[in-house]
Amino acid sequence: MNRTCTVWKFGNHVDTDGIIPARYLVTSNPSELARHCMEDLDPTFAASVRPGDCVVAGENFGCGSSREHAPMALKASGISCVIAASFARIFYRNALNIGLPILACRAAARAAESGHRLDVDWVSGYVKNVTLGTSHSADSFPRFICALIEAGGLVPYTRTRLREGTFDAFRRDAREQSVEMERS
Repeated sequence: MNRTCTVWKFGNHVDTDGIIPARYLVTSNPSELARHCMEDLDPTFAASVRPGDCVVAGENFGCGSSREHAPMALKASGISCVIAASFARIFYRNALNIGLPILACRAAARAAESGHRLDVDWVSGYVKNVTLGTSHSADSFPRFICALIEAGGLVPYTRTRLREGTFDAFRRDAREQSVEMERS
């Protein structure tokens, strides 16, 4: 899926408390979380971010606690994807679970600055910095993860598959694609 986005750049080791401060964890309401997203790192973020913008960061983005609130706050604020040099493992999983596209791409993360325009195809892993005229490649996701993201996350994806009676086929495809990934 191709998206053009404006970059919000952050540094290394942005933890989940930086994404959504713990004082706001009394709610799981996405729109309430969005109002406070990144406020300790950039007080202008929540008021200035536009639907379709993207976050670009350095190493270990989303480190800290395992709360699902962090990717939820980003997605609810309108962030279309997150590109980072690397992700904390639990944030990576939580982002996919709620349908927030993420790409690990050191070169793209290093080159991008706030305000740059990126063309991002998270299905193929292609990132073009339109501002600089450079292109970068990240690892692409297997088909079943792309389908999960496109459905809006694990829960809506699973509900749809169960309603359609196609969940067993999904599990089989996921196993086959995982085996293919391990071989490569």
